[in-house]
This record gives sequence, structure tokens and C-alpha cells, in this order.
Amino acid sequence: MTTTHLPASHDGAPLELQERRAPWPLAILLAVAFVLVPWLGDDYWLNAILIPFLVLSLAGLGLNLLTGYTGQTSVGAAGFMAVGAFASYGLLLRVPGLPLPLALAGGGAIAAAVGLVFGIPSNRIKGFYLMVTTLAAQFFLEWVFTKFPWFYNHASSGTISAPRLELFGLDLHAPAGRYLLVLGCVTLLTWMAVNLVRSQIGRNWMAIRDMDTAAAVIGIPVDGYKRLAFAVSSFYLGVAGALWAFAYLGTASAGSFDINRSFQILFIIIIGGMGSIAGNFVGAAFISLLPLLLNQIGQGLLGGNVDAGQLQNLQKIIFGVLIIWFLVKEPEGLIRLLANLGERLKAWPLRF
Repeated sequence: MTTTHLPASHDGAPLELQERRAPWPLAILLAVAFVLVPWLGDDYWLNAILIPFLVLSLAGLGLNLLTGYTGQTSVGAAGFMAVGAFASYGLLLRVPGLPLPLALAGGGAIAAAVGLVFGIPSNRIKGFYLMVTTLAAQFFLEWVFTKFPWFYNHASSGTISAPRLELFGLDLHAPAGRYLLVLGCVTLLTWMAVNLVRSQIGRNWMAIRDMDTAAAVIGIPVDGYKRLAFAVSSFYLGVAGALWAFAYLGTASAGSFDINRSFQILFIIIIGGMGSIAGNFVGAAFISLLPLLLNQIGQGLLGGNVDAGQLQNLQKIIFGVLIIWFLVKEPEGLIRLLANLGERLKAWPLRF
């Protein structure tokens, strides 16, 4: 970053203008993701790794806007994902000719409205009690989508199926098409989140997170911004839920968005880093790749003598130990560890 010194102002202090450089590494990464990956990636990598990684990153981003940036604890993320999935399915089913982007946005908007309702208690309660409220929202929404057949069009299986995925006449049913659909949504919503947290809204959220009483003293309408955080977070989670059902699973039920999914998203932001946009992608990558790594270890080094159930239990143990360690030693997660590593490499071989 270059710095230009201008003549001193009337009070003697120099005025500095900072020239922002183009984010070439990010541009190269996006070019690789949009061009090379669909061309070179096989169906397994696209279906089983990249698509769930991107959707979980988006879900983590939605929860991070609420928990990491506003300080509102929530364990009901999967419930709002279910709202977005079932709402998008209902819009595509009952509104003929509705474009897919509008269905996804509509499902997110309905999830935002539901999140706004469940965010009302944040005006009076916080911390553990607010977490219990969001846990109740998780179980209530899961019960609603199981109890009332209207939401899944009275299907005997109790599930919703992905509609025909097309955009501007292009068929997106193939793995590469679904990957590009998810990547486009994640890129757009991440860009919106980056600008949102840099805006006055984001600064007010972080002021509320740091000390809501002080934020109220300086004139920030705390209650309104808390509800807004619930709405924006639920919008992101709703879009992520629709993509999870349509682009990844292909068919989904209320059980696809159970409490385990909520904890998985919570683990993403804790391990990746709360209050960090990039941390959502780091945490989602860790969550997505760790089961594959454990499976390779079980099949390779241990000769396949460890069954899948034991590997799942080992995965839960590792997650639990890491979460405790991060909460105690590094609350800012993996993204802070990677940043510290980068600073050490810059100073190497000197001590950091």
C-alpha cells in the first residue's frame, strides 16, 4: 500500500491519502473457482466436497453476522435453514414460471421474517437465556415442517424434492451447474456481507456486541439493530438451506435440518473465527475435510479395521477438544492462527 504525503494542513498535521490496491489474489482465486474448477473437477469433488463446503460457508456467514458481529448467541441456525428450503420449494411449486433466483431470494426473505419474530425476545434477554430461546425456535420449526403436510405438498415420504434447476434457459442439473449456482450465490452474498459489516450498520452491530449499554448511551437503537441482525442472519441461513436442499441433497425433510446441523454451523464459526468473514470459509473447510481425512486414516494407516461409527465418535471427540481449546486459548479461531503464521513467516528467520 503506497502512501502519499500532502502539504500540512492549517494545524500543522500532515494529510495522508492511502491508495488501495486491487485485490489480485482474490481475483485470481475467483477466476480459478469459476473457470478452472468446473472444467477440471470431477463429479465426486463437486458433489461431495465443494458444494457442501460452499453452502456450509454461507450458513456460517449467516450465523456469524448474528453471533460474531452482534454478540447474539443462537443455536437455531438449522431451523431457519429449513424455513428457507421449504419456503423456496413452496414458491417454485405454487408460483408458475418463477425464476430460480427469485425463489431463493423469496425463501431467504421468508426466513428473515421468521427470524425477525424469533429475534423479538433479544430486546429483553441475552446470553444463555437467548440461546435457550433460539433452541426452542429450532425444535418448534422442525416440528412445524414435520406436522403439517402442506409444506411438503402432502408427499407420503414427508420430503421435498429439488425442482428443475435452470437459469436463463441453462440447465443446472449437472454437478458443474449446481456448483456454479452455489458459487455464484455465495460470492454475491459474501460481497454483500463484507460491505454490510463495513457500513454504519456493521459498526453499530459491533458496538452492541462489545457493550450494548454503552451503545445505547451513545444513541444507537439497540433493540432495532438486534432484530435487524436476526433478520439478516436468517436471510443468509434461508438461502443456504434452499441451496443445501436443492443443490446438494436433491431431496430433504425436516430431519435434514435438525439440531445436529445447528451445532455443526456453530462449530464452523467457533473453529474458523467469530467476527471474521474469511473465518467462515476456513471453518467450513475444516468441518468438510476432517471426516474425509479420518476416513483416509482409517482405511489407509489402520487397514480399514476401524468402522464408520467409531470414526464418527472420534470426529465428535476432536471437535469437542478443538472447541474447548479455541474458546480458552484462541477465541478468534483458525483465521487468527493463520494470520499469526503469516506474520511469523514475514519476520523469519527473526523472532516474531
